[in-house]
Amino acid sequence: MVLAVDPYLVDWLDLSFRFLHVIAAMVWIGTSFYFVALDNHLRPAEERDDLTGESWEIHGGGFYRIEKFRVTPPRIPEPLHWYKWEAYTTWLAGFALFVSLYYLQPRTYLIDASVADISPAVAIAASIALLGVGWLVYDLLCRTLRSDAALGACMLVLVAATAYGCSQLFAPRAAYLQVGAMLGTIMVANVFFVIIPAHWELIRAKEAGRDPDPAANARGKQRSVHNNYLTLPVLFAMLSNHFAFTYAHADSWLVLVWLMVIGAAIRHFFNLRHRGRNVWAIPVLAALSVAGIAIWLRPPDTSAAGPTVPFSRVSRIVDRRCAACHSMHPTQPGFSAPPLGIAFDTPAQIAARASDIEQQAVVLKTMPLGNVTHMTQAERDALGAWIRQGARIP
Repeated sequence: MVLAVDPYLVDWLDLSFRFLHVIAAMVWIGTSFYFVALDNHLRPAEERDDLTGESWEIHGGGFYRIEKFRVTPPRIPEPLHWYKWEAYTTWLAGFALFVSLYYLQPRTYLIDASVADISPAVAIAASIALLGVGWLVYDLLCRTLRSDAALGACMLVLVAATAYGCSQLFAPRAAYLQVGAMLGTIMVANVFFVIIPAHWELIRAKEAGRDPDPAANARGKQRSVHNNYLTLPVLFAMLSNHFAFTYAHADSWLVLVWLMVIGAAIRHFFNLRHRGRNVWAIPVLAALSVAGIAIWLRPPDTSAAGPTVPFSRVSRIVDRRCAACHSMHPTQPGFSAPPLGIAFDTPAQIAARASDIEQQAVVLKTMPLGNVTHMTQAERDALGAWIRQGARIP
């Protein structure tokens, strides 16, 4: 059973959670980029055996000298600044957004009956379970595999398998976000279960006058680096709902994996660059890969030839399949206003948005959302033919 939720409330929840999620993610990604770059910038400190290294930086009108201790400083300073709440806030706001959009409106955003005709309860349970299972499998691999190359290869295979599985279970848009949410959950779980406990081990060891557990420190560093490489893949997944031409493709799962690999490769280029190595082959190959994807995804040209489609037929299709949402007075649950302010209440409004209709309903087939109004392929073909014939109205 799906809860009845005031659509105006959903709009405000969407705005609030999305804003908080984006702001927190910016801070989290920024700190990840900065500290990994800082580690790579460290140079040996002269006459200081207690330091791993130091780095001189200039910013905001002043010079900074940053030192990293091999283990712990002579005393624990106060205040000691921690970096954790940006990670927790990003995940909590993101999950709340996922709930307000996908779990409270599963038939609109989470489920596409043409992909898998499942119940909302099954879809929601599968989505939540995948978040937990993804972390457990990843954590097990990290604790059992000693080779970074082997771990990376396993993760690539698992991400590809997950992307394919989600593309067979959820609506295309939701499938991308589900994979991104799983990787984001892995990242925040790394912070909560591994990185922050490793920090506490350092502090408790210092307070007890003993040597800290080196394995805990090594795990914390490893997971921090993993998070750094996952940032760009997760960022693409979270922004993918704005780029329907990626998730609407027949092989959308492969497009997702390919773009995630490119994102991780770009991150690797900058990590190497911070160490003083410029491997220009990486951005060149990344650019060529993006160009290859663009060519692959380019829709075929279509001809305007064929029987003339009268506007009366187009009007009936739009009224039955589109106007439930795209009207100044939507009847589709979850909408208090037409999405993006686009309404199809008059012939002029329909003709003015002909190119958008062609892109979303004919080429990408992402509208109606989740095909909740059951638009048929024949109707999509009729809309496309009418638009190619000039989108004429009475």
